[in-house]
Amino acid sequence: MSKQGAGAIILLGSAAGLRGCLGALAYGVAKGALPQFARALARELADQNIRVNCVSPGVIRTPFQASLTPEQTENNIQNRIPLHREGRPEEVAKLIVSLLENDFITGENFVIDGGMTMRVV
Repeated sequence: MSKQGAGAIILLGSAAGLRGCLGALAYGVAKGALPQFARALARELADQNIRVNCVSPGVIRTPFQASLTPEQTENNIQNRIPLHREGRPEEVAKLIVSLLENDFITGENFVIDGGMTMRVV
C-alpha cells in the first residue's frame, strides 16, 4: 500500500467488544481493542494515504447465530435488537464496500447492529 501510495484497511470488531458478552471475556476484550487500534493505525498511516477503519457487527445471521437455540434467537430479536431482526451478512459486506470506496473516511468504528448498542438518554 505504501508503494502504491494509497490503500484501505478494514478491521472486523464486534458489538460484543462495545458492551461485553457474558461468557466471552477474552473475545470481548480483543474485539473491544480493535476500534482503538484502527484510530491509532489511521493516524500512523494517514501520511501515506492509507485509511484504516473498523466495522463492528452485532447479531448477524451466520452459522454461529444459527447454532443458538430458538429461545436465544427469539430473545435477541425481541429484547436486544430495536429493529427486531438479525442482520444479514450482505448488509455488513455493503458497509465494508462503501468504506473501501470512500477515500475520506479514516479512523472510525462503524457499528452495524440494528440499534443493539445505541445509547438512549
